[in-house]
Amino acid sequence: MECIVSTNKLYKKYKKHIAISGVEMHISKGSIYGLIGKNGAGKSTLLKIIAGLSMPSSGSVSSIPKDKMGVLIESPALYQNLTAYENLKLKCIALGIKDYGCINETLKIVGLYQDNKKVKNYSLGMKQRLGIGLALIGNPQLLILDEPINGLDPQGILEIRNVIIKLNGEKNITIIISSHILEELSKLATDFGFINQGMLLRELSQKELDEKCGERLEIVVDNINKAKETLKRLEIRDYEVNENQGSIYIYERIEESAEIGTELVKSAVKIKAMTCVKQSLEEFYFDLMEETEYA
Repeated sequence: MECIVSTNKLYKKYKKHIAISGVEMHISKGSIYGLIGKNGAGKSTLLKIIAGLSMPSSGSVSSIPKDKMGVLIESPALYQNLTAYENLKLKCIALGIKDYGCINETLKIVGLYQDNKKVKNYSLGMKQRLGIGLALIGNPQLLILDEPINGLDPQGILEIRNVIIKLNGEKNITIIISSHILEELSKLATDFGFINQGMLLRELSQKELDEKCGERLEIVVDNINKAKETLKRLEIRDYEVNENQGSIYIYERIEESAEIGTELVKSAVKIKAMTCVKQSLEEFYFDLMEETEYA
């Protein structure tokens, strides 16, 4: 699919601290890309570079023009003593937009239409939705949202989720949304990028993530290289290796576990443990994080 954003060996260094390290990211047009990582993993830095709010130390970003992007990074800058309509009108004036008809349409999308309260009386969730509304002024093709559900209660999270799905489905806006909450992003993202210590560990589609979190055969062996040679001979290709744990995760022909075990033993591979498991999204996430921590 056509990429709306891609990065090439992106680095960002602050004095001695490397915030972003060799990131190669690919965001397809029309997707909802969930950027997942714990606090301090480099999510905000990466999004600021994509949005043009920060320059990389090296590497490059290929994307649509910055005026075709809507950005909500950190807390939205809101005028507390004005209404939602008045806040959006000021954004229109700043961008030179003279037709204010887009304001009510935007307020309907974010669920704040005909709400005449001053923003200082809004809940955190309402302020976040207004922040998204501000980012939508100018009809962006790409919307960048950094931790928009952070600190929200379940109702606030649901409201933001519905807005994002609506924008993507009805307006065909490509959306990058960062969060450390995998379970929530799994409910709306079509693609995922996992980041830790400034490195993008892996990119997966929703289908690929579902497959990785499906049933698998987990084998702990004494010799990873010999085990890989055996799997190659058996024409088993869909597997992963965790060098730190001495484990191999096999995602195909799981029903042949007895035969696979027999062939490994014949190849002088000692099997320490063999289990058929179904991995949760959180387990998959933490396994990826662990790979970086001990690299």
